[in-house]
Amino acid sequence: MNDSRLLIRVGHSPDPDDAFMFYALAGEKITTGSYRFEHELADIETLNRRAFSGELELTAISVHAYAHLKDRYMLCTCGASMGDQYGPMLVARSKKSTEELAQGTIAVPGTLTTAYLVLRMCLGVDFEQVVVPFDQILDVVAAGVYQRQPIDAGLVIHEGQLTYHQQNLELILDTGRWWFDQTGLPLPLGANAIRKDLGAKTIHDVHRLLLQSIQYGLQHREEALSYALGFAHGLDRAKADRFIEMYVNDWTLDFGRRGRDAVTELLARGHAAGIIPELVAPEFVA
Repeated sequence: MNDSRLLIRVGHSPDPDDAFMFYALAGEKITTGSYRFEHELADIETLNRRAFSGELELTAISVHAYAHLKDRYMLCTCGASMGDQYGPMLVARSKKSTEELAQGTIAVPGTLTTAYLVLRMCLGVDFEQVVVPFDQILDVVAAGVYQRQPIDAGLVIHEGQLTYHQQNLELILDTGRWWFDQTGLPLPLGANAIRKDLGAKTIHDVHRLLLQSIQYGLQHREEALSYALGFAHGLDRAKADRFIEMYVNDWTLDFGRRGRDAVTELLARGHAAGIIPELVAPEFVA
């Protein structure tokens, strides 16, 4: 039987906070009317790269990547991952200064990630980096090598922020804390972006359904958490719940004025640092 509903392909990361956020859509817990959703899971750097071709109607992207995608996508006001005085972490096998590590080789989860952008701004130099899948970075740092390349430190995103100490690694820098000290703002790491050519009605409808999915997860927390545990990469239920609380919260329901200001400030500072090629004013779904 043919399904005449409009297909919306959704890209998001295979991690517990995104799984929690999209649970209601993936599990058909809410009515989607004239739309059907297909979910495609990939790490955030892969989604950033795929967004350049515009193949996904709705996709998670890094705010850093959005600076290169503003002509194709606009930002949803819901679905954000904000680090409020916390964020991606630089870790190493032993305590070292950021100046020392800036002279070494750092494993990063992708050069279009916001984590990479903020670390570049913090270190103030274009350090030598090796792109490593996000879920391998802790192992790579602990081993000190990746594909025969010596590794001095790693930039950890997702649940690795809660588990790095289990591999006897040392925290060198919390980029979210650094950003807050610099700006007084939360760090806007990721967002959901919707393709601009869908038209005003479809954009509005899909945005509304995304918000409903997030609200459903928060209102049915234990149910959504059980689903998200399947994407938790070894976290127990308590730690998965803690991680989800870090990145699915009031900021996720709405950026708000302060969150929008944080996006604008991040893009402006990235441009001023010479990392983002042009000054970008973010465009949000009305």
